[in-house]
Amino acid sequence: MALYRLLVSVFAVWVLARAALARDWSALRDRLALGPVAPGPHLWLHAASNGELASVRPVIEALRAARPGLPLLVTCNSASGVALAQSWGLCARLSPLDLGWVARRMHRRWQVVAHIAMESELWPQRLLACPGPVLVLGGRLTHGTARGWRIFGGLQARLLGRVAFLSAQDDGSRARFLAAGLPARAAGPVVDLKALYAPPDLRDPALERAFDRSATWLAASTHEGEEETVLDAHLAARAQDPGLRLILAPRHPRRAAEVARLIAARGLTCARRSEGEPPEAEVYLADTLGEMALFYRLAGRVFIGGTLTDRGGHTPYEPAAFGAALIHGPDVANFAAPFAALDHAGAALRITDAATLARALADLAPPALQQQRGDAAQHLLRPEADVQDLLKTLLGHLDAAALPRQTDGKNRHIP
Repeated sequence: MALYRLLVSVFAVWVLARAALARDWSALRDRLALGPVAPGPHLWLHAASNGELASVRPVIEALRAARPGLPLLVTCNSASGVALAQSWGLCARLSPLDLGWVARRMHRRWQVVAHIAMESELWPQRLLACPGPVLVLGGRLTHGTARGWRIFGGLQARLLGRVAFLSAQDDGSRARFLAAGLPARAAGPVVDLKALYAPPDLRDPALERAFDRSATWLAASTHEGEEETVLDAHLAARAQDPGLRLILAPRHPRRAAEVARLIAARGLTCARRSEGEPPEAEVYLADTLGEMALFYRLAGRVFIGGTLTDRGGHTPYEPAAFGAALIHGPDVANFAAPFAALDHAGAALRITDAATLARALADLAPPALQQQRGDAAQHLLRPEADVQDLLKTLLGHLDAAALPRQTDGKNRHIP
């Protein structure tokens, strides 16, 4: 524990200095668990950023409906994650530093009665200090992370011994958690939360009129180094199909100016969503947060970003839910099982560079084939788990801790 405290203290100095230099006083307060606090006990849910939040939203909504008397506090490592949670009407803050005194302050000021951690966000100080049950959803533990924990001695086993319930996102993670010290009684079913994604009813009639779905493709959540491949493939594909439209959605909208320069350098016109520019340009730059569902709805073909980099790829579940024909690169480590199933069934095309991406776009040009591949992906990635089953388990742990429940006005609990 001493080594962890030393390392996290060095990290804390860097985070605080960065916020101070930027004069970001709100971030400083959040990192130190200061600032405004909502009254009453809270269930604290922590997720790294937007992707983890989007995957757990069905569970969040089910929890809010089942326990309206227990407010939910959401923390994220990124400002974009905080903004997304706030757009859903949730109380959200940047995550506090994992220093012992900060963690204790956080639990005390927010009257935390239970903590839900997403995926690999298992921060020792806050979990060990939590006065109520610790629950982990979509738990992920890779071989590399498991090896990394060994430098801290028995800290991981101590931490996992504090977990009341952990639902891993894959069989490998579940086995590694158990080998690392997770009690067998705490090991829940394997549930990939991203498979629970339900398309929101988010629409923009003007955009829907501007784009012919079968003639439009989307490059979703792209990273640095991928946009060049996407744009070169688009130019090559347009040589055969001049009416082809591209919606380009970088993973981080703050890179929009950089991406716009790449578009202009290839002689393509660009319209930016954030600027409200008309979508008639050759490339529509989707540089906003929280609107990806809009763009999935407009495209019959989707390239999944992060798969031509070393980032492990982004979710195939969301574009599949909209019935899009899927295209991806070779780096799919974050979603190895669903991508393997898609490839095996011929429900997705794997590409490696601009030339193969252009060829995939041409192969998927027929609207009937887009529909067929989209239907196949949608069916294949249909979730096996039910949100209500997972909710029942969570409520069991929360109720065992005597947390606030809704009453019928006569002090009788509503189940």
